[in-house]
Amino acid sequence: MIFPSFSQYLHSQSCLLLDWGQVPYSQAWEAQQQLVQERRDRPDLPDVLILLEHPPVYTLGQGAKLEFLKFDGETTPELHRVERGGEVTYHCPGQLVGYPILNLRRHQQDLHWYLRQLEEVLLRVLAVLGIKGERVPGMTGVWVEGRKVAAIGIKVSRWITMHGFALNVCPDLAGFAQIVPCGIPDKPVGSLEQFIPGIEVDRVRAIVVAEFAEVFGVEFMPDV
Repeated sequence: MIFPSFSQYLHSQSCLLLDWGQVPYSQAWEAQQQLVQERRDRPDLPDVLILLEHPPVYTLGQGAKLEFLKFDGETTPELHRVERGGEVTYHCPGQLVGYPILNLRRHQQDLHWYLRQLEEVLLRVLAVLGIKGERVPGMTGVWVEGRKVAAIGIKVSRWITMHGFALNVCPDLAGFAQIVPCGIPDKPVGSLEQFIPGIEVDRVRAIVVAEFAEVFGVEFMPDV
C-alpha cells in the first residue's frame, strides 16, 4: 500500500484519515509496518490515523506472558505476538480500533505524554456521549464504573508510532473470557453498550475523529 506525496499538506497540522471498515488483523498489521517504514524514509509525509474493526483475534504484546491465556486446547483462535507493549488483548467486530502513525517530532517526544493524550481522546469521546470515563493510577487505558472500556498498546520507533487504542463500543465480550485482559485479573472488561443500549460503531467513529483532531492539533485530509 503506497501513498503519494502530499506536498501541499506538509506541515505539522496534517493527518491522513484512513477509515477501513473491517480488516483482518494481519492485513492491517502489514499495512501499518509499511506506512511506518515510508515515514522513516520520508519524514515529510503526513501523519496517519487508521480506524477499523477486526474479525475475532487475540494479540500479545512483545513481552506478554502466556499465563494470561485461558484457551482450553480444543480451539485454536487466531493469535499474534506483535511489537506493541502490554499484555494479551482481544479484538472483534463492535470494537473501534485506532492506529495512529504519528511522527512525535512534530508533537512531543515523550512516550508518557503520548499515552496520556490517547487516553484524553477517549475520555473526551465518552464525555461527548454523556459517559464519565476515568483513568486508573499506574495503568494505561480508560475505565467506566470500574470496567475497562478502552485498551491502549503502542510501539514507537525513531519517534514514529504504531498500534494504538481499542474502544469497546458494542462488541460481544465473551471472547475476553478466554484471557486475562491486559493481564489485569481484578478489573472486568466493559463496553459502551452497557451504558448506552443500542449504540453502534458508526456513531462513535465521527466523535473519535473530532476529538483526536482537537487533542493532537491536527487537520484531517481524506485518502485520495
